[in-house]
Formats: sequence, C-alpha cells, structure tokens
Amino acid sequence: MDLSELRHHIINTPLTRAQLEADPIQQFEHWQQQAIDTGFFQANAMTLATVDPHGHPQARIVLLKEITTNGFRFYTNYDSSKAQAIADNDCVALLFYWDKLERQVRIEGTIAKLDAQTNQAYFTTRPRDSQVSAWASPQSEVIKDQHTLLDRVTQIEQHFTDQDIPCPSFWGGYEVTPQRVEFWQGQAGRLHNRFVYIREAKTWRIDQLAP
Repeated sequence: MDLSELRHHIINTPLTRAQLEADPIQQFEHWQQQAIDTGFFQANAMTLATVDPHGHPQARIVLLKEITTNGFRFYTNYDSSKAQAIADNDCVALLFYWDKLERQVRIEGTIAKLDAQTNQAYFTTRPRDSQVSAWASPQSEVIKDQHTLLDRVTQIEQHFTDQDIPCPSFWGGYEVTPQRVEFWQGQAGRLHNRFVYIREAKTWRIDQLAP
C-alpha cells in the first residue's frame, strides 16, 4: 500500500504566542473545550505511552476524566499492563490529536495514583455496567474466551444484586503532572505552529519550535 500521495490542504488560523495562556493546563482546557464544541466523538480520548520494565515502549488509548490545576486524570485497573509499567517507571507521555482542528497536544511528565476516597467518588458516577466490568475483567490477563468473561459478569451482577457496587481495591485513578507540554497547530505548506511549555520551578517557559 503506497500512501505517499495521501495529502490534504490545510486552512487554519495560525497559533501565535500572544494567544497562549501563561499556564499550559489553562491553554489545554481552552483547546479541549473547543474540541468538544466542534463535536468530536470522545474528544477526551488520549494516547498514554509508558515504558515496561524491559525498556519497551507501550501505547494505548485511554479517556481523560478530569483536568485539575496539577494535571490530567484517568482511571484503570491497577493490575493492568499499563499499571505494571507505571509502577516500574513513573515517567509517561500523553498525546491528543483533533484532526478536524488540525491540533495536537503532547504532554510529558510524572504519574501517581489517586487516593481511595477520590477513586470511590468517581466510581459511583460510572454506569452500573461499567462498575460491573471493573470487577469482572482481569485486565491484560489471558482469558480462555469471551464466554468466560461473560460468566464472570453474571457472577458479579448476582453478587451485588439490589445493592451499590463498591470500588474495587485493584481499580482507580492516576494523575499525570506535566513537565513539558507542546501545542501543535497545523498550517499550510507544513509550516506548522509549535509552542512548548517547559516547567521551571514554579513558572513555565514558553518556546516556539520549528515545524
């Protein structure tokens, strides 16, 4: 398959330094809201990149669930392959790409678990079938077949009949604290606009990068 001629013409408003917020999290919130308003399906989808104990990079899509003044939060199984990689190396990267806006955000930083109270508070907001699946799925483990998983779902549903489902101890959230955040705005002729925020003590330095 030859994809060398697969191109499209970009017409976008340039991104300038004067448009940027002093804090990259505030800038990200601005872009995230615009992606939501544009109508993206799962505009909060992001690629999470980790490195396993053998030094092998791994990447997968997860959903951003909260933006705080400190960073970016998502939730997962603490026994999953991503969690095992995080336990070995707390340096991670996030990537957002909104194609209709020709925008990309790259985030690099450190990651840490959220506390049990925060996990429980978020878990109660999830649909009941999602709560059941959190209990039923041994994420990243080999299973015999789909029927095995569905049988486990039935068992969990019966176990918690007519009662609230508590948050499993092996399930919860992480927060990524950024050290480097890059905003990329596509432009014609591949003269894209790139600005990177670098954390310096309690402030952020902003540099423009060549495309």
